[in-house]
Amino acid sequence: MKAHLLQLVSAVPPEDRRNLAREYLQVYLLRLLQEANATEQMAFVGGTALRLLYQLPRFSEDLDFSLVAARGVAAFDSTGVFGKVKLALERAGYSVTVKVRADKTVASAFFRFAGLARDVGWSHDPRAIVAVKVEIDTDPPAGARLLSSPIARFFPVAVRHHDPASLFAGKVHALLHRSYPKGRDWFDLVWYLAERRGWEPNTELLGNALAQTGEDRGLAARWRAALRDRVAELDWEAVLRDVRPFVERPGDVQVLTKEHVLRLLGA
Repeated sequence: MKAHLLQLVSAVPPEDRRNLAREYLQVYLLRLLQEANATEQMAFVGGTALRLLYQLPRFSEDLDFSLVAARGVAAFDSTGVFGKVKLALERAGYSVTVKVRADKTVASAFFRFAGLARDVGWSHDPRAIVAVKVEIDTDPPAGARLLSSPIARFFPVAVRHHDPASLFAGKVHALLHRSYPKGRDWFDLVWYLAERRGWEPNTELLGNALAQTGEDRGLAARWRAALRDRVAELDWEAVLRDVRPFVERPGDVQVLTKEHVLRLLGA
């Protein structure tokens, strides 16, 4: 499997190899989680789900999931699942370490692939790493609607995932809840509003998510106005710095401006 990755990255410029390698590993991890029967208990969510399922034109760092059966940290054997995934990665030729946190509401595993930055020709700096973080919300808010879809990217994988409206609700919640400006979230919002017109967030899920994190549940019904208020507070240079390394088409960042976002939100 590692040989397959090295063959793929050899065909792209060095500056594109980190994103390609990380995305390959994300899909491979999805496949390994499926083989470990873990995907029966959780739904794929977040930016990587938007990219792999709906062709969001930006790369992503993490794999995010929401537990949908047997809720709770104790009910989901994250240590056992991630141990199986690590063993499979080693058998595929990767030198990998994994740090698992199973004692939090959001269980996580941080996979670090030693030497892979050098092997793929992205960087010879020994400090450079290729890594993928997997996070699983074991106590998600209620109200998500689920679909099952195939992913045809590197490997055939079938995943259960939030539907577009529920994914949109998760994105709006992140924009309203985060205390710092994450440019990737704002890029995704522009994509939703400009390229997926007619999609609206699942307001039941959004309201429940807001209430769970201590915000006003009523913001779900007036999410556009709430986001317009957030736009006025943003440091747009910080927004662009965050998203620029992840965009698939560099020219896309030119539309990520305060004026454009406000116009799309109906200001």
